[in-house]
Amino acid sequence: MAEKGKSHCLVLCYPTQGHINPLLQFCKRLHHKGLHVTLVTTKFMHKNLHVTTAAAASAAIAVDTISDGYDDGGRQLAESTDAYFDRFWRVGPETLTQLIQKLSETGRPVDCIVYDSFLPWALDVAKELGLVGAAFLTQSCAVDGVYYHVHRGLLRVPVSESEISLPGCPPFEPSDLPSFVHDTVSYPAFIKMLVHQFSNVEKADWVLCNTYYELEEEVAKWMMTILPLRTIGPTIPSMYLDKRLEGDTQYGFSLFKPHSEACLKWLDSRRKGSVTYVSFGSIAAVEAEQIEELARGLKRSNCNFLWVVRTSEEHKLPKGFVDDTRSSDKGLVVSWCPQLEVLANDAVGCFVTHCGWNSTLEALSLGVPMVAIPQWSDQSTNAKYVVDVWKVGLKPPKDEKGIVSGEDVEICVKEIIEGERGKEMKMNAIKWSALAKKAVSEGGSSDQNIDEFIANLGSP
Repeated sequence: MAEKGKSHCLVLCYPTQGHINPLLQFCKRLHHKGLHVTLVTTKFMHKNLHVTTAAAASAAIAVDTISDGYDDGGRQLAESTDAYFDRFWRVGPETLTQLIQKLSETGRPVDCIVYDSFLPWALDVAKELGLVGAAFLTQSCAVDGVYYHVHRGLLRVPVSESEISLPGCPPFEPSDLPSFVHDTVSYPAFIKMLVHQFSNVEKADWVLCNTYYELEEEVAKWMMTILPLRTIGPTIPSMYLDKRLEGDTQYGFSLFKPHSEACLKWLDSRRKGSVTYVSFGSIAAVEAEQIEELARGLKRSNCNFLWVVRTSEEHKLPKGFVDDTRSSDKGLVVSWCPQLEVLANDAVGCFVTHCGWNSTLEALSLGVPMVAIPQWSDQSTNAKYVVDVWKVGLKPPKDEKGIVSGEDVEICVKEIIEGERGKEMKMNAIKWSALAKKAVSEGGSSDQNIDEFIANLGSP
């Protein structure tokens, strides 16, 4: 039976690694503050998650599943992205309702659904069942603001203006906008989904965003005038921030097995600030030519580097590169690594990143300057902020094919590791890191917002 007096939050994730991570961390915060929490993902995603050795902090969080209609293969089994979304949007609400009914029958009635905003139908389920409904925005306030404007017809796509002005944001060029807005032809299914996340948001009791107020103050302030928005991030393991959740050093669930011991041992043998860490996340498929240029630039820089190249991407590396790297002892190439532990290591002085929002928040929280090489989705907008707003990184130019040259990779890496501008970026990164820690500490802006959310989990 559910403990009397404790609210029960069901937290629904969109089924990718980058969405499970922040929502799982939010679950840990809610549980630490006394709530019952059930994390929900799809059956296929749940079958493929590895539980890491440091998952003790999430052990008390129940995990359950719904169906996306493709239980044996997920999105890869669907005929198209459109077909996946159509089926998930039909099957998801039905199985979510069934799960909530099951939980009620077993003595664990749900009071609130916190849902990934990519799945707006979950709010309809919440309202039909008389539950509190809270949208959870896994991307930045700035990116969400762009999609909101597209949804309302205030920003027309494809974008024709050479400069775009949006409330609370710096002036954007079209290429600074999310790729789904800038290039609607290549991503019709995704732009439909991302804009549709705001289709019923006015019915939400809460809108929670994975950022911290001080980081995006102007755009967050504007969004609070139109939505019941609260910033509750950064949602990264507590031991890297306020240390209130003892043992919380990893997210807890992963689709990939990291080479933790090899990575950390290698880093510990390098001098402080000398290593460039390179990773493009769990989804982005980087062009073979770009990987070749990255390899050339890293080699030319003569800096130590740790490079994550997923198994599915390894064939794109130049022939003999891994062996040459190993023999020179200048670098280490692995298929996956414990990114937080790597970024927190004193040896790391630079992060070459695709600027996914999780990676960007982790680097900011741990005080690591970045070389921004965005690939798609929200990454160009995040890169714009990294370089021009937060001033914690460099963005090398791309050629007409969208490729960053090895020479420019070399220039940016050396500038951050060895140059004067790199020192300034490091100082700025340390400032944002301090503010991130303050935001989630007791009484900080994000902590207060989570307390307010919990205090108001009565009847919707």
